[in-house]
Amino acid sequence: MHILLSNDDGYMAQGLVTLAQALADYADITVVAPDRNRSAASNSLTLETPLRAKKSDNGFIRVDGTPTDCVHLALTGLLDQEPDMVIAGINHGANLGDDVLYSGTVAAATEGRFLGLPAIAISLATFDPKHFATAAAVAVTLMQKIVSDPLPKDTLLNVNVPDIPLNDLKGYQSTRLGQRHKAEPVIKAQDPRGNNVYWVGPPGTEQDAGEGTDFYAIKQGYVSVTPLQLDLTRHQSLNTLSSWLPKR
Repeated sequence: MHILLSNDDGYMAQGLVTLAQALADYADITVVAPDRNRSAASNSLTLETPLRAKKSDNGFIRVDGTPTDCVHLALTGLLDQEPDMVIAGINHGANLGDDVLYSGTVAAATEGRFLGLPAIAISLATFDPKHFATAAAVAVTLMQKIVSDPLPKDTLLNVNVPDIPLNDLKGYQSTRLGQRHKAEPVIKAQDPRGNNVYWVGPPGTEQDAGEGTDFYAIKQGYVSVTPLQLDLTRHQSLNTLSSWLPKR
């Protein structure tokens, strides 16, 4: 078993290091990750400049690009041997509901699934994470489950883990993505020369977070496991759209 690991927090992030150590007992591990924090990079690819990949002292390969760059590079020529699975994480922070649209962690897993491999994105649901070992144990469990009972080829898993000791987890729940309110306004400031600058505001608070959602599962102490698909087509709207479109 050969597993490719990546993330969006950078190659030195504690979550990535902990995940690599935990999975090394079960598989050969290759890490290809950004050389710095690239959170919220989404599915962006670097097309205008070449990418540089360098091996670090701990054996991890760092790339001066996005999480998607890292996985794409690894699976299309960087590695001598194609891995069997892609796991992205452990992210320092939740990827719940609308977060998946921006998440570099989810994007890394998506690229792995897009290029034909089983893929998991795993996150600790707090921005001050402490229990990385809990998320690592969850990753091992789900990796083994995928090996023994593979998922459909169009499915990847978005996994969020409460930041609590492993023994305090209540179990696993299959969930749908919840939804946040509109993002908070940008924060306007000025640089030392008096020019206006803008910080992107924090994400919106929970809006659709009831039973069955990823938000709800985390609050109840469960691991949230949401199946995501690559096909973004809203198939149930095709007939409606066909009637709505001009005839010529």
